[in-house]
Amino acid sequence: MFNCLIWMLVLLCSCIADENSIRDADIFPSSPEIERGSTLKLFCVLGKRYTPHRNASHIIWKLNHELVPQENYNIVNETISSITIHNFTYSKAHVKCFTKYLGKEQLLVHTEVKTGFPPETPGNISCIYYFDAKLTCTWTSGRETHLTTNYTLYRKMMTEGGVTLPNTVRSCQNKTESCSFVYPDTPFSSSFCFQVKAENVLGEASSDCVPIPMEKIEKFEPPEILSVKKITGIKQLLVVTWKMPDKIIPSQDLICQVQYRNLYSNSLEIVTVPQNSADKTGSCNLTGLWDSTEYSVAIQCRSVESIFWSEWSREKTASTEEKAPSEKVDLWRVIESSHSAGSRSVYLMWKPLNSFPPSGRILGYKIQYFPENHPALKMTNNSTNEKIILLLNEEAYNISITAYNSAGNSPEAILRIPSIGEKTSQVIETVRTFTTNEEVVVEWIASKPEVTEYVVEWYEELETDPFGRSWQYVSNSTNWKTNKKNFKPFICYNISVYPLYGYKVAAPYSVQTYVQEKKPSEGPVADTGVPGKNEVTIKWKEISKDKRNGFISNYTIFYKPEDGKELNETVNSDVLQYRLKSLQANTQYTVYIMASNEAGGTSGEPKTFKTLKFNKEDIIFIALPVGVSMLFLLGLWITCILKKHTFKKVCWPDIPNPAESIAVEWPLDTSMNNSFLKGVTPEAKTIDCEDVSVLEHCFPEESQEGSLLMNCENHVSECTDINTKGVINGDKNILYNEENEVGKCFSPSMPYIITDQDIRSQMHSALIPAKEIQPIEMLEDDLCESQQTSIKNEEDDNEEVLKLEDFSEKALFNPYLKNSVKTREFLISENLPEHRKNELKSQSAVLPPFQQNVAGQSYITLDMFGLATAH
Repeated sequence: MFNCLIWMLVLLCSCIADENSIRDADIFPSSPEIERGSTLKLFCVLGKRYTPHRNASHIIWKLNHELVPQENYNIVNETISSITIHNFTYSKAHVKCFTKYLGKEQLLVHTEVKTGFPPETPGNISCIYYFDAKLTCTWTSGRETHLTTNYTLYRKMMTEGGVTLPNTVRSCQNKTESCSFVYPDTPFSSSFCFQVKAENVLGEASSDCVPIPMEKIEKFEPPEILSVKKITGIKQLLVVTWKMPDKIIPSQDLICQVQYRNLYSNSLEIVTVPQNSADKTGSCNLTGLWDSTEYSVAIQCRSVESIFWSEWSREKTASTEEKAPSEKVDLWRVIESSHSAGSRSVYLMWKPLNSFPPSGRILGYKIQYFPENHPALKMTNNSTNEKIILLLNEEAYNISITAYNSAGNSPEAILRIPSIGEKTSQVIETVRTFTTNEEVVVEWIASKPEVTEYVVEWYEELETDPFGRSWQYVSNSTNWKTNKKNFKPFICYNISVYPLYGYKVAAPYSVQTYVQEKKPSEGPVADTGVPGKNEVTIKWKEISKDKRNGFISNYTIFYKPEDGKELNETVNSDVLQYRLKSLQANTQYTVYIMASNEAGGTSGEPKTFKTLKFNKEDIIFIALPVGVSMLFLLGLWITCILKKHTFKKVCWPDIPNPAESIAVEWPLDTSMNNSFLKGVTPEAKTIDCEDVSVLEHCFPEESQEGSLLMNCENHVSECTDINTKGVINGDKNILYNEENEVGKCFSPSMPYIITDQDIRSQMHSALIPAKEIQPIEMLEDDLCESQQTSIKNEEDDNEEVLKLEDFSEKALFNPYLKNSVKTREFLISENLPEHRKNELKSQSAVLPPFQQNVAGQSYITLDMFGLATAH
């Protein structure tokens, strides 16, 4: 039957398609919905545009982009092709119709196929009735159809025999599993029954008509709490009053439930209260409550016949009558070091005990304190905070704190503050801390078992605020446990245990601990200082406490020479410098330091340094000889400067120069006419000994000494200004300059005789500097003999000889020469014959004092050589 209908539809469509049709192809049925697992059959019809070049044999089918096998095709006629797919289980699929001509595919038309199930019979029908407002029913539809399904709710009024009364059926439709009748279509009756019909393209199903009395499904709005109050003077009681909603089925008894709970506990209490629907308000007394406790109250109601409670009303809170706090506060203190004036700050902090049930809301705290030895000097402070700072002097004080509320005061909490400098005994011998998975445990050993109460105090090591500390009292135990959550990880904590003697606090025992460690956040920074040749001292500073993240166990120094192997040294945590030895000289090193704790280690930034080529010892070894030598030369030079006259006298003794004598006045004209002086030239540097002659003359008489001295004094300045500039040249010619100056000091009355033979022998080996020529005196006989020898040599050799033609017959007395010839030794030339040397040595004796008017008393002088020396 179904297939016949499809064929008829296809033929009808083919007849309708004519030349004026705008569609090129069509697919039937369009958007089909079939039962899952059944057979799918579709038809594709070609339009006239594709004929006669194409026909149904060119049509191909695809299911979700996959080609359908040819065995599923069926050609109905030249323009219609069908496809049949058995057991079609896709929930949703796309089927497309193509033409394939000359190897090319062209989409003609496509459609979407959905599968599902026919609806099942609805069940579990239930309704809720809001008087004069709304009637809502719900049901269950059974299996999901996966297809569009419509539901219709029927409300019927039936007789007692189950017959439906005409004109009483009302319905509402929806696509979900609920439907509502809205006022005024909500009459109240006890004879209604309810039925649900479900239908889709695959079929329909209807439930039975279920009778539901309206009074059993009534639900009204929640009541409104008007007040929750306490009654003054009556403790542990609250009175609750409420108002009922307006829309309630009249003439029915009601029942209400009052739920209350205190804010310190999660337990709920419920009180059932009967209510008449005629009463618009209700009330209830809640008894057996806790003193000074806040309670939260809520109410719900329903009719006696109904199965539905109203929703809970909005909660309202109130507190019961207060009573005085029954427990003392938990008091502790931190004592700051004394100030310069003998005063000190005491930080008091406390917390109310978590008593259950609590006594009530605390209004404030009263702090009383007085010196231990002067109770009459009691002082009182009030505070609403749980901390205060007291400025006390050096005496011991007793401090008490009470909490108060409107009903009274709590018991006193008392602590004694010791005086400055007061010593207390050490009761606790040791303290140990460790952690478990969830707890921190502190254990200690006390030397006095009679101590039964302790205070455990803990705070972060970097905490500077005394009020930031935490504490807890421990009684009849020597261990304490707390949750790990009370401590921060990777933070160092100070933990102290204080013994208590009544309200006296003894000396604490303190330790440090980490509840959890991780490797340091940063490493130490190395300071290499000044390296040596084969060693260097590495220094570093401790890591800041906030970056240690645990107890530092050791430091490791890593160092590596350039292009070498890395080495390391490990030291304890209390060592902050280390000397690296056996290093290579003149080598660059890289060094860094790693700080380690139980969780791991972190290295600091690397530093580089270069060892020296020489160390201090090498430099001292090199510099010491040089320095000593320089000091020696400096000392020798200073000695020479300071003792130059002594050295000059020893090494180059001064020989008196008659030419510079102030005792004799030398005529100027004599020197001017002296052919010997005229021959001196500035270019001459030396005097040849062969050109020196000896002059001989008798000395003046004694009576002429006075005039000689006077003349000498008159010409002192002129004699001292003599400047010798000439020297002896290589041709053995004696040249002199400044003849006028020399002539002034030469007197014609004092001839000088230079023996040519002797002087030549003495000057043969060395030249005498002009300014250091010393006069050489000889005995009278030798002088005379030297005079004769000199004259003879002059005549034989035809050389220039100094001739003093203008000397006066009488020579002036020279006292300078008189004092200088008391003791004389002759200079003996090394070139003299041996017999001549012996004669001179025999004559080297102490000469008699200078005698006047003694003929032949002569001396030898080298004054002339002084004129030949170059500056």
